Amino acid sequence: MSAATANPTEKSAASSRLKLISCNILAGGSVRKYRHYVTEGWKQVLPMRSKRENLDRLANLLAGFDIVGLQEADAGSLRSGFLNQTEYLSERAGFPYWSHQPNRKIARFAASSNGLLTRLKPAEVRDYALPSRIPGRGAMWTRFDLGGEELIVVVVHLSLGPQARARQLGFIADLIWSSPHAVLMGDFNCALDSPEMIQLRRRTGLTPGRDVPPTFPSWRPRRAIDHILVSEKMEIDKLYTLPHAVSDHLPIAAEIRLPAPLRLPAAR
Repeated sequence: MSAATANPTEKSAASSRLKLISCNILAGGSVRKYRHYVTEGWKQVLPMRSKRENLDRLANLLAGFDIVGLQEADAGSLRSGFLNQTEYLSERAGFPYWSHQPNRKIARFAASSNGLLTRLKPAEVRDYALPSRIPGRGAMWTRFDLGGEELIVVVVHLSLGPQARARQLGFIADLIWSSPHAVLMGDFNCALDSPEMIQLRRRTGLTPGRDVPPTFPSWRPRRAIDHILVSEKMEIDKLYTLPHAVSDHLPIAAEIRLPAPLRLPAAR
C-alpha cells in the first residue's frame, strides 16, 4: 500500500495560515457569577488546587495553536503557589518557546504578567511598559522571521480608563504603524467602536475579523473587549471564542491567512 501524498494546494494553504489565540487567564482563577468577585475574592489571592486544574484544561485548548498571547498570567507568587504560569502552560501544551513580561507585583501575593507561547522561533522579543497613571500595564513585542520577511506580534493588556487606554494605544501605534505585517492581540478592556480604538485603526490600518464575538463575562458574554487585529495585507479567515476553562474572559482565537512572501516553516 503506497502512502498518501498531500495535495500541493493543501500544503501551500497550510504553510500560509497561522492559528493564534489570546487569553486573559486571571492567574488560573475562575469566576462564574458577578457576585463571586465579592464572595469568592479570597480565592484570587491564595493558591488553590483548582487553579492548577484550570491551567491543565486550558493547556489542552492551547495545544492546537501556533502562537498564544496571555494576560494576567502569574509570574510566580503566593496566589499561584510560586508557579510561573506561562512556563507551566508552555510545558503542558508542548510549546518549544515561551517568554513573559512581569508588569505588576504586589509584594509576594501577586505578580501579573503578559505571556507568549509559540511554536515559531522568535527572532527578537521586547518588553514595553505602557503609559499609565498607575504603573502595571505592558506590551510584549515579538518579531518573527518568516521566509526573510518580518511578522510582528504584540500582546497587550490595557487599562480600564479610556484616557489611559488612549495614551497606551497611541504608544502602541508608534510601535507598529510602519510594520507591513503585524498582529495586535490581547485584553483591550474596550470595544472596537470606542474612540481610542477608532484612532488606533486610523493610524495603523489594523483590521479585525468579521463578526467579532463577545468575550466578557465568560459565563454570559455580552461585551467584545478581547481582540485580534491584523495589518491590511493580512486577512482573518476565522474569528471565534473557545469554551471557558479558566478566567472571567473567553479566549479569542483566529486563523490568519498570511500574504506572500510570508511562509511558515513546515515543521512547527
